[in-house]
Amino acid sequence: MAVFGYGRVSTADQTADNQRLEIERAGYMVEYWFADTVSGKAHAAQRKEFSKMLGKFRGKDTLVVSKLDRLGRDAPDVLATIKSLEALQIEVVVLQLGKLDLTSPAGKLMLAMLAAVAEMERDLIVERTQAGLARAKAEGKTLGRPAKTTPEQRAAMIDGYAAKASVSALARQYGISRATVLSIVKA
Repeated sequence: MAVFGYGRVSTADQTADNQRLEIERAGYMVEYWFADTVSGKAHAAQRKEFSKMLGKFRGKDTLVVSKLDRLGRDAPDVLATIKSLEALQIEVVVLQLGKLDLTSPAGKLMLAMLAAVAEMERDLIVERTQAGLARAKAEGKTLGRPAKTTPEQRAAMIDGYAAKASVSALARQYGISRATVLSIVKA
């Protein structure tokens, strides 16, 4: 009966060390630690370290995570992950929920509610982001990456290309990629 710990962070700038410390401070002696650097949008089964960890489980092991969203992308994914762990007879402990066996009936109910709330929060963040982008567009703000060339440079590239200048020569002249030149002259 081993204790497994799992952490997940979204970017390479972050580290899962704090999650491991949180688990150890809660009194769990982590024998096997796995951590992924992957977006929370990735399903649990698509996470390299999580998949590797699944292959190491034996019956009656314990998996400890700091937060519920470490177990999956959305409510259905979290529930499917818990169900597959239950089939392997793995006790799942989520520190933010306290010592509650998520494979018990009460644990399953709590899990379903919390996963649904977490999914709603993610949906609200997306909704607010889209509303902010729409407002910025309506205000006339330019969104996206700044252009590498001015309108005058783009016109000169089109004229140069029409005068048989090569795409490579134009790319070198303006310090941009061939793909960028092609997107301008073939538009």
